[in-house]
Parts: sequence; structure tokens; C-alpha cells
Amino acid sequence: MNLSELGPRRGAVKKRKRIGRGTGSGHGQTSGKGHKGQKARSGGNVPSWFEGGQMPLIRRLPKRGFVNPSRKKIAIINLTDLNRFQEGSTVDFQALRQAGLVKGKYDGIKILGKGAVAHALVLRVQGISRSAREKIESSGGKVEII
Repeated sequence: MNLSELGPRRGAVKKRKRIGRGTGSGHGQTSGKGHKGQKARSGGNVPSWFEGGQMPLIRRLPKRGFVNPSRKKIAIINLTDLNRFQEGSTVDFQALRQAGLVKGKYDGIKILGKGAVAHALVLRVQGISRSAREKIESSGGKVEII
């Protein structure tokens, strides 16, 4: 047996449907499109969400509230989570991502004051609560708001 003799298994390749080749083919006359109507026309089809002229579902449901298009998604980190970093290390977005504390897409990081930090750290974050700032600075750390 040669490589040139290899081919697909029997039944693996299906013949394509040849439409519009006469009534004897079984796919002639209307070519599988039925009789007239919007779907039979060239380029004519109905979008999947169209409900036949009935008031669409999205317009029947009530609208509530306000969605701010320019809202920022902020990751929340507590002080207890920062104890895994070594003393004197700089904690920023990349460091938190490598430590597995931040997963997904975020526009910034805010540190909250739950728990206590064991040693001095340098934080480079977008936001920090007053209690968290006091605890970090009392342990000898530094906070930079970027």
C-alpha cells in the first residue's frame, strides 16, 4: 500500500446536493425553497429575532434602571490577602494577577481594610479605604495611588 492509494473511508464523503438541475433530480423546479414567499426570494430571509410583525419580546418587557456606559470595574482586595507577599515587595496589578488574587478584566484595584497586614508593603493601586491605609502605614508600608 502506498500513500497515493490512501483515501477517505467508505461513506465518509457525501455527494453535494445539486439543486436546480431538473425535476428528475428531486431538487428541481423550486430548488428546495418551496413556493414563493419571503424565504424563496433572492437575498430575502427573516432575522432569527423577528416575530412576524408581533411586538417583539424586547419591546414588550419593561425597562428599569440606568446602565452607566462609562462605569469602571474595580477588583476588591482585602488586607488579609496581601499577607502572601514578602516584606518590602511592591504590590501592583501584575503582582496581584500573578498571585492569583485578580482574575478577569478590571479597570483598577481597591484595597479594603478587612484583616491586618503582617509586614511592610509598597502598594501601587487605584483606590484604598481609610482603614486599610492606616493599617499599612502603621506597619511601615507605603501607599501610592495611581
